[in-house]
Amino acid sequence: MSTFQTMLNMQLSLFAIMLVGFFCRRKNMIDTKTRGVLSDLLINVILPCNIINSFRIEVTEQLLRSMGLVFAIFMGIQFFSWALSKVAYTKVPMDQQVILRHGTITSNAGFLGNPIAQGVFGSEGLLYASIALIPVRIFLWSAGLSLYTKTDSRSVIKNLLTHPCVIAVFIGFGYMFLPFDLPGFIPRTLSSIGGCTTAVSMLVIGGILAEIDLKRIRMGLLSYYSFIRLIFIPACVFIVLKLLHVDPLLTGVSTLLSGMPSASMTAVLAAKYGRDAEFGAQVVFVSTVLSMVTIPLMTLFFD
Repeated sequence: MSTFQTMLNMQLSLFAIMLVGFFCRRKNMIDTKTRGVLSDLLINVILPCNIINSFRIEVTEQLLRSMGLVFAIFMGIQFFSWALSKVAYTKVPMDQQVILRHGTITSNAGFLGNPIAQGVFGSEGLLYASIALIPVRIFLWSAGLSLYTKTDSRSVIKNLLTHPCVIAVFIGFGYMFLPFDLPGFIPRTLSSIGGCTTAVSMLVIGGILAEIDLKRIRMGLLSYYSFIRLIFIPACVFIVLKLLHVDPLLTGVSTLLSGMPSASMTAVLAAKYGRDAEFGAQVVFVSTVLSMVTIPLMTLFFD
């Protein structure tokens, strides 16, 4: 099966699960409190287990070089996204400009990118995706958060080092270099819990989308934003990495993750710091729905 067919089937499956979350929210089977609990469970337990489990792979010198290269690539992608956000929305009102800039700097690479990377590229793809999330988190808690409030370097470092997904990466490194095998129930437990990542993340996103007032969506502005987030940034990444003759797997993972929709934190932080939370939710909604088209099409380049 081609990469495009794999991705298309993966996206259709994700969309179906998201619809379940959508209707569960509309029927009040998932309310705001329940969605918050699911989000906390996903970030604090399920995703970390999935990340740690992805480090169950044979260590080679080439693998370590590739992991370092992924980190460097995504630091570059994040700096590029940050610079792009400063010039792309200068004619937009400031309250909405802040939200669009945050949505450009940070993406849903954790919730959505990890399960898709695993589904298309396997455990090695998930491993690279986990490493790529470190620069994403760095910019989320520094440049991203500073758009809403002033942050000092100590707070940035604390938020980064105490984030469960970042801690999971460090634990995974230790797990990868263990000179002995752990008892069988440990990897089985990690695999069972981590296997819930896709289902829970899509249920949460579906619940978020169910709360959007579709009549108030500004499609012109949000289409422009989605073009930048879903097409322009990954296209630039793909072209640069191809010109540099980067390994196809690393190119695929990097392009895929750089083309994820807006992070749900864009809407969450807008609400927390008194910005236009409804517009933030619209940014998440429109970019997520359009990504159901752009992400499968993106994989045609992988093929």
